[in-house]
Amino acid sequence: MLFDMRTYTCRPGALQAQLELYERHGLAVQTRHLGEPFFYAVTETGPLNSFVHIWAYEDAADRQRRRQAMEADPEWAAYRKKVAEAGYLVAQETRLMKEASFFKPPQRG
Repeated sequence: MLFDMRTYTCRPGALQAQLELYERHGLAVQTRHLGEPFFYAVTETGPLNSFVHIWAYEDAADRQRRRQAMEADPEWAAYRKKVAEAGYLVAQETRLMKEASFFKPPQRG
């Protein structure tokens, strides 16, 4: 399994506005292409004004196929334009990770 972990940092005071923008305009189109996120959370300690989400894929080819479909979707392009215009985000970090041999993802219930 391949995990795509993304950390976004917002301008101070803009975190909630960014999350609301995503929920209204990005969430549906992203989950349509990528499925449900493995994890989505805001930070409480450490670097403030940031949020993290993790998407799980079978492998790099699965990730590439799903992300290409999402990037080709006009609804996703419209959302990305709204994000750029809002100017809430100041940084993004992306990490691709594989689980340790002993890790078994929790069963969703």
